[in-house]
Parts: sequence; structure tokens; C-alpha cells
Amino acid sequence: MSENSKIKDFNIKTDKLDSIQIQDSEILIIDKVIQEFAPEIAYLYHIREDESEEQQIKTGRLHENRILGIILKFYLEGKNKITTGEVEQEYKKYFKEIARSTISTYLNMLKKESTLYKERDGRIVYYIFYEDPPKGIKPFWFTRIFCIVPAYFERALYFADLYFMAEKFVDQYIAKFHSGDKNTLIRNFKFLIGLIIINIFKNRSSKCVLCQFSKREMYGKLEELMSVAIKDRSDVLPEEMLEILVGKYSEIPMFDGIYIKGETSEEYIIENILKFAVGYKKDLDFQIMVSNRRKTLRLKQQEALESQEEDL
Repeated sequence: MSENSKIKDFNIKTDKLDSIQIQDSEILIIDKVIQEFAPEIAYLYHIREDESEEQQIKTGRLHENRILGIILKFYLEGKNKITTGEVEQEYKKYFKEIARSTISTYLNMLKKESTLYKERDGRIVYYIFYEDPPKGIKPFWFTRIFCIVPAYFERALYFADLYFMAEKFVDQYIAKFHSGDKNTLIRNFKFLIGLIIINIFKNRSSKCVLCQFSKREMYGKLEELMSVAIKDRSDVLPEEMLEILVGKYSEIPMFDGIYIKGETSEEYIIENILKFAVGYKKDLDFQIMVSNRRKTLRLKQQEALESQEEDL
């Protein structure tokens, strides 16, 4: 099947897109990066659909899975104590909103199951993991307990912020190391950040396809299309760069990725990406030229498909 056919075959009904799209204003910065860096997947990367929610089955386990995924997201930020209000705010960022009382009910159920425990500070009640989340576990088993959507979106948000601050970071790097052409460094830094972000969403799709609550066929197709976008932007880059930088930075620590908050400083992450941007300049020059041609081709294919559908 051609890539053109794959895109056509991936049919999401337009009347469902409003309920699927990310609406939170903070997270919309990710959309700005995707629109600029990989516009051909702009209507795909954020898709989230659950069979259980649609059919109203196993919704209790689904809510618990999502709540634990939200607490995991905070845990990866170095924040171990979470309030009901914080869970509520995060829940409606990523999922269909549910009542605060419902969230409180499931938090207490997780406490009774000894998955979480409570700690009080005056009138404030905190929920904390009874045991630290496992590392090195197979994704199939991990997704039985944790929804990974909040953790991956938060990771993408972190890098989206870096993407739009590229000029500031490049100025600091040049002042410190006295090397590199500013415009080229900005371009290369943003390209590497963009590649990390779309790889984050490919990783997220590869986990969602394993989830017991998900529409697995849809997530499988989504993963394929994310892989096409990544290949278009990485297939002439050295394996070392892809493994050390893109691979590690786009994965969460549970699956052998690096910590982006707490243990690893932002300054180190930025400088490391810029060192790759300088050290692999020739490779990036060629890759960016090839990628721009492919991006134009993909968008033309997409426009042609939309035109064909309008004529039917």
C-alpha cells in the first residue's frame, strides 16, 4: 500500500474531531510546532479514542487507569504528592471531563486497593503512590495499570516550549562556546526538537495500541503514519544521532528514556541537542533539504485526496 493510500485509508469522521482534539490552551503550543514542522500529521497526532468509554463498559477501570496516568505524569515531574483538584484539572486537559466527586471516589478506591496512600496537611489531602512505578517493564503490562497519554503529552509540551525559545538558547550557546552560525543553529535545533516531538507521539501510539481500553486498529494505523513522518525526516541521519538523542529524549523513563525534569537539568538537555546540531551539521543540511521536498509532496498528496473526496 502506498503512503498516499494509507493516509486515505485512515478515515476519522469529521463530526468526531471536535471531541478528539486537544482544547487546553497550554497544550495547544504542541499543535503550533506540529503545524510548522510536520503539517501532514496535524490532524492525526492528538487522536485519542477509547472503546470502553464509547461502549460504556469497564469505565471504572478506565477512570482508574487515567487517574494513575495523571499521577504518573506528576511523578515524572518530580512531584510525588497530588491533590484531588490537581487530578481534576489534568483530567479535563486530556479526556472527557468527569465530576470532581467521581475523581475523589476513584482516588479513594485506589487507596483501598493500596495502590495509593493518603497524607494530610491541615485540610489538604494528598495522594501518593504506595510503590514507585516500575521501570523496565514491558509496555503491555504497564498500560494495564497506567494511561500513558498525560506523560507523553507533557513530554511533548516540554520540548515544544524549547522549540519556540530556540533563538534565546542559541545565543547563550554561541556566547558560551564561541562557535556556530546563529541561523543554522536555530534551524538545526528546531529540526531536532521537532523530530523528538513527533517521535514522542509515535511512542505514545505504540503504547496506546496495547491498552485494553483502546481502539487498537486505529492506534496501529496512527503509529504507522507517525513512522512515515519520522522516516521522512530522519532516514539519512546517522544511527548514533537517532539512538542517543531522538530515541532517549522522546521516550519516558519507564521504557529506557531519560528524565527531562529533576535528575537532568534543562541546561544540559539544551546544550546536548545543540552539540548534535553543530557536530552533525552536514548530515542535517542534507536531511533538511530532503525532508522539505517530502513535506511539500505529502501536503500535495493530502490536498489531492481532499479534492477527490469533495468531487465524490
